[in-house]
Amino acid sequence: MRKTLAAALSAIVLLAGAASAQPAVRAQDQPSNWTIDPNHTAATFNVVHLGLSHVEGHFTKVSGTGYWNGEDYQDARLDVTIDVSSVDTRVERRDADLKSPNFFDVAQYPTMVFKSRRLRKKGNGHVEVLGDLTIHGVTRPVLLDTVLTGPVKDPWGNTRIGAHATTSVNRKDFGLLWNHTLDNGTAVVSDNVDITLDAEIFQPLPK
Repeated sequence: MRKTLAAALSAIVLLAGAASAQPAVRAQDQPSNWTIDPNHTAATFNVVHLGLSHVEGHFTKVSGTGYWNGEDYQDARLDVTIDVSSVDTRVERRDADLKSPNFFDVAQYPTMVFKSRRLRKKGNGHVEVLGDLTIHGVTRPVLLDTVLTGPVKDPWGNTRIGAHATTSVNRKDFGLLWNHTLDNGTAVVSDNVDITLDAEIFQPLPK
């Protein structure tokens, strides 16, 4: 469940006319509207199991759009949606449990959503993305540390930007409460969830 999110969870990403000392995206050089490439984007989460091992999972279906029109990011925005049913931890039984009411309750809450409030460049390709993350019907503010790379032209002439965004959340803040305590006091599943979003966003050539 790492802040997935989404999402995420997702991050987020991508947007922006990254401004840094290294080769970076400049708003005056690039179109304003961008789309997340779902085929080259995934949200990853990491939790500790029994206080011993780190268990990693992915949300493989991530979509969204980004917009900016200026290197100061004053009007920048990013919207990301994660299909919770796309969770994959490599263990079918565990995936089913995560989709159940014990955790995400996919039947009632099929998506996670991230909506940015503010982007602020920090230098060296880093952008701070503040926004609202909604998981399990609960919305909380999150801060994503995002590294932007590019732009590049793909073989078909589209402009692309890469983004690597990270954050951590407490799953209980989003109503994901299930747990069990061992005799030594250790929780079966950690409350803290680390989340990573790796994404490509692109601007297709005008038709």
